[in-house]
Amino acid sequence: MNVLPTAIISGLGTGAVYALIAVSFVVIFRATGVLNFAQPGLLILGTFATSVLAVDVGLPFAVAVALAVLVVALLAAGVERVAIRPMVGRGMFPTALVTVGVFIVLLILAFRLFAAKARTVADPWQLNQLCLAQGDGTCAVPVYHYTVGRVVVAAVVLVLLGFWLTRSRTGLAMRATALDQEAAMAQGIDVGRMFSLSWALGGGLAALAGVLLASTGSVVQANDALFALVALPALILGGIDSFRGAVVGGLVIGVVTAVTAAYQPVHAPWLGPNFENVVPYVVMIIVLLIRPYGLFGTREVQRV
Repeated sequence: MNVLPTAIISGLGTGAVYALIAVSFVVIFRATGVLNFAQPGLLILGTFATSVLAVDVGLPFAVAVALAVLVVALLAAGVERVAIRPMVGRGMFPTALVTVGVFIVLLILAFRLFAAKARTVADPWQLNQLCLAQGDGTCAVPVYHYTVGRVVVAAVVLVLLGFWLTRSRTGLAMRATALDQEAAMAQGIDVGRMFSLSWALGGGLAALAGVLLASTGSVVQANDALFALVALPALILGGIDSFRGAVVGGLVIGVVTAVTAAYQPVHAPWLGPNFENVVPYVVMIIVLLIRPYGLFGTREVQRV
């Protein structure tokens, strides 16, 4: 019986990271209408940059993370200006293909810059545990500090982001751009600047998510960038244009994956190893069959 609460808590930690990645997709999509498949490249570059700054240079972990997030945010803004801005008005599909090309370039860049070597990110939590429940002299429900750290950091960042988007002048300008670009331009809003800012925010969130995933003392390689694509089911599950949906979708996918990993090898081994990696897509398909726009996505109505 202790397996379930342990799996749920672990899933919430991973789901918080999924939520960060999904929100990074939403920020860019709502502002520009582009589904940015370059996010995995930004995620792994942020992770590697943190590793260099924290492990090789010896900066404090928090400082290394802040600098890495800033560098990746500036890189993302530059990518938008150079590769995406010329695609304005060309349609969603061609622009999405450009982001796939950008992802490949960023992945090659990660290999070149870091010599394709496996790296580690400083572990501020040292794999320490909390104990939520005792049983027979041992800890029945252990909780790793990094799980708590993931939830707390993701919650603080997302709350601050939501507050900024709803209360600040720039945040309101971004929301206006997302709702109607032409109307925003008529009100004097620099839409191009909002595009760059949305990419910078999306890149920074992806970099932070990568750091949270890697800051457990585990080895990180450039191929781990593909982890960001696991957040796509969370994004589509919640609704591709919904911040709330991205958060809910990330938490749901995280918990479902963790529970599956805990129970499937024992109760359904015939499904094969690593079946938990398939479950997010199964959940996504089931939800889309019922709600094609996701749980919280905006329903489009077209007159014919």
